[in-house]
Amino acid sequence: MRVYTADIKPEMEGQKVRLYGWVHEVRDLGGLVFLLLRDREGIIQITLPKKFVNKEVFKLAKKIRRESVVAVTGEVRREEKAPGGVEVIPESIEVLNDADAPLPLEVTEKVPAELDTRLDHRFMDLRRPRVQAIFRIRHQVMQSIREFLSKEGFIEVHTPKIVSTATEGGTDLFPISYFEREAFLNQSPQLYKQVLMAAGFEKVFEIGPIFRAEEHNTTRHLNEAISIDIEMSFTDHNGVMDVLERLIHRVYVDVAEKCERYLNWLEISLEIPELPFQRITYDEAREIAARKGEEIPWGEDLSTTSLKLIGEEIGGLYFITDWPTVSKPFYAMPYDDRPEISKSFDLMHDWLELSSGAQRIHLYDKLVESIKSKGLEPESFGFYLEAFRYGMPPHAGWGLGAERLIMSMLGLKNVREAALFPRDRHRLVP
Repeated sequence: MRVYTADIKPEMEGQKVRLYGWVHEVRDLGGLVFLLLRDREGIIQITLPKKFVNKEVFKLAKKIRRESVVAVTGEVRREEKAPGGVEVIPESIEVLNDADAPLPLEVTEKVPAELDTRLDHRFMDLRRPRVQAIFRIRHQVMQSIREFLSKEGFIEVHTPKIVSTATEGGTDLFPISYFEREAFLNQSPQLYKQVLMAAGFEKVFEIGPIFRAEEHNTTRHLNEAISIDIEMSFTDHNGVMDVLERLIHRVYVDVAEKCERYLNWLEISLEIPELPFQRITYDEAREIAARKGEEIPWGEDLSTTSLKLIGEEIGGLYFITDWPTVSKPFYAMPYDDRPEISKSFDLMHDWLELSSGAQRIHLYDKLVESIKSKGLEPESFGFYLEAFRYGMPPHAGWGLGAERLIMSMLGLKNVREAALFPRDRHRLVP
């Protein structure tokens, strides 16, 4: 039966095993050949002493090209100098598919490659253990999020990604041809998850793609991303902030406990954030930036420079709350006694925005007024507004970027590293 490299332990000495994988490296020392076999769980040493293995097997091993796909059957032997303290002495080696040479990318990481080169040959880049580790951890993150929200009583839903109008207005949309009409790729599930509050679901979450036609070309922007969204009835912005910080904490705990091997591949020691996360207001954030020489006019978004200055002082995970109503979407609920301030928040990790959320306006007349104040036409939001006329409960929610969460958690330098096949301003393939 097939075993993975990580399953082979020193106490298995003398047992026969069968392995499948890629030839990571070949070291030919004349009378001794080492093959490093790599599968998705790790790397193991295949040792071929000329005097003790079949001649044909020995000759074959000397000819195998790196990254060829092989099957190896052999006996486990203790060897302290080998990775994991074990090696396999092969009885047979079968080449299932021989790799061409030269390779488009160096998988052993002995020769570094620029990110663009890596993404051009992404299938090969993904073979690198450090890169594999990112997506094994991402798998755990998504699993933890689903488990946490399900236990909290949230129902998973999937809303349309082809829509007839913008979620929040504006022009940052990808138009598509939809039979005889023009349609768009959705920017967010926002309108639909709010409608589901009127439908009585009370708590919903969605994990799905969002599309933003923003002409950014930075290390933190993608034009197609995975968004984790929730909407929750009979609560306010504080209620969903509580859910968000407990979810993030749970994700960190699970990754630390269940992904130790992959964190080691990345040479990362994960620090679990303490609860509750610090909260500062928009005004307090502006004051921090101003003290450090960056003035932000009230009502404007915080610049990247100011966020970096604020992140230096606060650090870690924290909320910026109580944003100006003018700076947030039309559905953000203003305070009754301070209508210029909205019940909204951003979750930050140092200077990077991970999530944005708010209590929503649930009163029909107030919502129509807000839509108009943003220069939008209420008629463009017909199906959405109808839901507010027949018993919409108070509700709140947020959206969390999966790639940014992974990027910040693992200390990646570019958000593209957290996406299997990233889509940005210039990249449409692979």
